[in-house]
Amino acid sequence: MIIMMKYGAAQQEITAVIERIEEEGFKTHVSAGEQRTIIGIVGSDVQRLYGDFAGMIERFPGVEQTIPISKKYKLSSREFHPQNTVVDVGGGVLVGGEELVVMAGPCSVENEAQLLETAFAVKAAGAKILRGGAFKPRTSPYQFRGLGREGLKLLAKAREETGLRVITEVMAVEDVEAVAQYSDILQIGARNMQNFQLLEACGLANKPILLKRGLSATIEEWLLAAEYILATGNGQLMLCERGIRTFETYTRNTMDISAIPIIHKISHLPIIADPSHGTGKWYLVSPLALASVAAGADGLIIEVHPNPDHALSDGPQSLTCENFAKLMPQVSWVAAAVGRAVDDSHEADDRFSSSTPISTVGLGWRRRGWRQVPFNNKSRQRISTAKTTSGIRLSVSVAVLSTRASRG
Repeated sequence: MIIMMKYGAAQQEITAVIERIEEEGFKTHVSAGEQRTIIGIVGSDVQRLYGDFAGMIERFPGVEQTIPISKKYKLSSREFHPQNTVVDVGGGVLVGGEELVVMAGPCSVENEAQLLETAFAVKAAGAKILRGGAFKPRTSPYQFRGLGREGLKLLAKAREETGLRVITEVMAVEDVEAVAQYSDILQIGARNMQNFQLLEACGLANKPILLKRGLSATIEEWLLAAEYILATGNGQLMLCERGIRTFETYTRNTMDISAIPIIHKISHLPIIADPSHGTGKWYLVSPLALASVAAGADGLIIEVHPNPDHALSDGPQSLTCENFAKLMPQVSWVAAAVGRAVDDSHEADDRFSSSTPISTVGLGWRRRGWRQVPFNNKSRQRISTAKTTSGIRLSVSVAVLSTRASRG
């Protein structure tokens, strides 16, 4: 159940309602908007509050109405929290706001030289957050499973030298404290989406969290997993669509782009897209990244490696630093078309600089894949001018999606 207070309700009126609810043994979560406050009631037996109790609460000064929440997930629902959640990960980086945030880096931290080379490269291209695995969940116990705490120290050093925020995965309850010490964002991987003890332990660490969707999880199961974190009082939560397992075997997973607008419709939490795991193939990463931005993703998390052919993990789905640099201006163009911003104060590749008019590049089909080619009179197609959510009128070329036909 949620209790919707009237516009301009006084703090003492809000406090009185909270105290009465807590007298019944329930927890409350308060969502304070600019003008209206919503009080959520959480507990295993909320149903008994309906009826007479709800009527009694509605007689309190400042209460507008009580609303039963029909969904199993409460705290993650937009009914409870109508405003979008914006997560502050430090260093002035906000996820879920107007700016699209890009996280990039290697699947695994292999050594200092590899990590620093990648970190400086992705920063130069415009990434704000460095990803890198210190603890790696691998299907086989004989594969490289990360450097552990030594990897965490290398991530902290990369943050110190580049200024990038750091995200890395935590796999076990006993590692939460150490990972929280060295990183800015705790990542909970797909295999641990329903590791409920880990969810609660990460929530109690009071750090920003990225929760990946499980390999075969429904959207409801994903949001119910989010409830475990939110119920600890930690609202600094982001979701990550990373593909789900289907009958298709050509790609590593099936990237569920539709999950992005669905999450925006039913939840207030920011959603990040992971096209690297969503496809498992490097040449599909750029098209799916751009499609995710067009669908409304609040950010991207992309695997980048200076030499993917020699990567100790996930080389086939990693972009080279050069290909990542060529992707970022295209991300900016698509983001602008849907009313989002990307900080392009970095030094861009001259061939794809922000000064290049959007209308001068487009898609041309060649035997080995889509590549950027100049428009000509026959091939030029345009989407009609449309007003974006930011109020800017854009006339956007029909396609800015492209992938490289070679590793670069």
